[in-house]
Amino acid sequence: MELIRGIYNILPKHHGCVLTIGNFDGVHRGHAEVINRLVEKAQHLGLPAVVMTFEPQPQEFFRCENAPARLSLLRDKLMLLDELAIDRVLCVNFNKKFADFSAEDFIEQLLVKALGIKYLVVGDDFCFGRQRQGDFDMLRKAGEKYGFAVVSTQSFILGDKRVSSTEVRQLLASGNMEQARRLLGHPFILSGKVAHGQKIGRTIGFPTANIALKRNVTPVRGVFAVKFYWDNSDIYEGVANVGFRPTVNGQVCQLEVHLFDFDGDLYGKAVEVELVAKIRDEQPFGSLDALKKQIKNDADRAKALLGSDAG
Repeated sequence: MELIRGIYNILPKHHGCVLTIGNFDGVHRGHAEVINRLVEKAQHLGLPAVVMTFEPQPQEFFRCENAPARLSLLRDKLMLLDELAIDRVLCVNFNKKFADFSAEDFIEQLLVKALGIKYLVVGDDFCFGRQRQGDFDMLRKAGEKYGFAVVSTQSFILGDKRVSSTEVRQLLASGNMEQARRLLGHPFILSGKVAHGQKIGRTIGFPTANIALKRNVTPVRGVFAVKFYWDNSDIYEGVANVGFRPTVNGQVCQLEVHLFDFDGDLYGKAVEVELVAKIRDEQPFGSLDALKKQIKNDADRAKALLGSDAG
């Protein structure tokens, strides 16, 4: 899969494609269905299948910390899209200059002139261009003018319920990891690099790997049974806290993972943490001894949930 970073890196060789546009946050089963059909159409037409997505996501640009919690960072999104046999991803830098594009320029300069689209799949509620002046009907009329087909993602919904990123967020926020996984079509994973923390866990017998989440808003909070891995590693099991660590006056939301059967050096490693089941909400404790006792209980609960014989 080829990644095109920014519209100014679109080359003449990229002209001619079938395209879908969206955030694809979480790359859930609804997204996968749209992309599978797009890939089929691309193969039929003998053209590359291309996904246009945005970084940051438009609501993050306009609403900042009030934007919805993000399901997947760009790196995770690209890995999931690659698994769906997409030929290219065009990642558009959503900044003020791009937000000020007129709807007409978006169609004529980007879709027609630069990308040469022949087939476009978007949501029927898709809006684009300065002050959201462009809509699905405008795209459909442009397709008639410039010779490309425009199809709504609604055509690709399977079953009686539409899967949405909003619905997945609600399930994650409520701790329903199993149903969230069902709608995603894959495990929910938080990824990042292991960094040095305050090392408080070490002092109470529960050393943790600390991972900065790099998100304005996280879609989950609390204590979870997890699986933990990195490139070419074994899969380790553990218990994790996602939150602000109120007992030790934490100021930044982060992910802390205690592994049951690992004592190596993880600093600097890019890791993936699969949240399997929620154990409880985050809560403050009156002392480190009380925290230690609770972590022991959480670890026992996590081992039971994971069917682990670790420890």
